[in-house]
Amino acid sequence: MPNNDNNSKAAQLKEINFNDVPSIDGVSYYDGELAFADDVVSLPMLVKAYKVNFNMLVFCIAGELDISVGGTRYHVTPNEALLVNSHNVISDISIGEDFQCKILGISNEVEYTFIHRSIIDTFLNMCENPLLRFTPDEMLMFSKYYELANYKMTHPNLSYGRETMQCLLRAYVLDIIDSVNRHFTDDSGTHILRQGDKIFRRFLLLLSNVHNQERTVKSFAAALCVTPKYLTSVCRNLTGRTASEIITSNTVSRVRQQLLYSDRTIKEIAAYMGFDNLSFFGKFVKKHLGASPNNYRRDNRYGE
Repeated sequence: MPNNDNNSKAAQLKEINFNDVPSIDGVSYYDGELAFADDVVSLPMLVKAYKVNFNMLVFCIAGELDISVGGTRYHVTPNEALLVNSHNVISDISIGEDFQCKILGISNEVEYTFIHRSIIDTFLNMCENPLLRFTPDEMLMFSKYYELANYKMTHPNLSYGRETMQCLLRAYVLDIIDSVNRHFTDDSGTHILRQGDKIFRRFLLLLSNVHNQERTVKSFAAALCVTPKYLTSVCRNLTGRTASEIITSNTVSRVRQQLLYSDRTIKEIAAYMGFDNLSFFGKFVKKHLGASPNNYRRDNRYGE
């Protein structure tokens, strides 16, 4: 007979998506791609078991944190950071009385917004080695970023404030990656990647460069000289997402960037992103961004 208790527990496992983040107490900044939090007592995912459907970097400032991520137990101490990769379950959390941290939340889409080879390599290695140790100087630099970001957050009426904030946070992410890179090199300074990692890296590079053409698992697999099944298996093993889900996330991110920052017309954006049918493009944007292309651009574009 089936175990009803286990089925009940599985059914009760809650999920947190990135668009849920603004409603969580303790989150001080959210822009749809990046988020900041530092009031960990208020964060539900740090006191119960949750499946987190976005990426988090938890920086330990003081005290200690014990946490299980995807069934693996981690002990986090000051000057360390833990990557919680998207689609992982976090549970069995124990927070010390003096525990303090800063949390950077990263949506699944933002991974591809400013992609280049070193970021891909670092992301792959961080998935394999999620507990990172930084020097005191590096942690000080990260704290300075946070202080500047906090100033921007408390002065929201500054000209180009949101654009400046996004640029600042991207610089923050790039400096984190630069610091992380030193952990994952061999004696010659070369990143060590397995065959599946190499396929995944090439896949992400294709995603960031391909436009005006078909964006399907089959087409990307053919370009990589692998089967769609193998590409999906590689993606799932490394990220917990299928190749199709990653393609969709990338497409949503690029469409969003085009609507907000380019001077192309809606018709030109649809063609640029490989949509032959303008009606289908409109339905895609409505489904994933919650509004028609024209309305989304009107309501969210900076300076308008």
